[in-house]
Amino acid sequence: MQRTSGYRTQSADTSREAEEVLFAAYRRMTPAEKWQKVADLTRTARMFALAGLRMRHPKATERELLLRLASTYIDRKTMIAAFGWDPAAVEA
Repeated sequence: MQRTSGYRTQSADTSREAEEVLFAAYRRMTPAEKWQKVADLTRTARMFALAGLRMRHPKATERELLLRLASTYIDRKTMIAAFGWDPAAVEA
């Protein structure tokens, strides 16, 4: 009977071998390259989030869309204080 280490990959659809290749590539990256990768992924996530908001709120202005996006990670009290916009007062 073969013993396993109990290691589980980060994603169920990724093999351990593929993950090892990916982690090795990460280790070879400079801090600046890693920072750029994070910035690129963040930009992409923001783009997709805004696209979803545009689909759900087709009549919203660009400002409202950006406020809706910000309200997903900034609390209501801060949104009101900083932007004069209450996420709870607008239609969902």
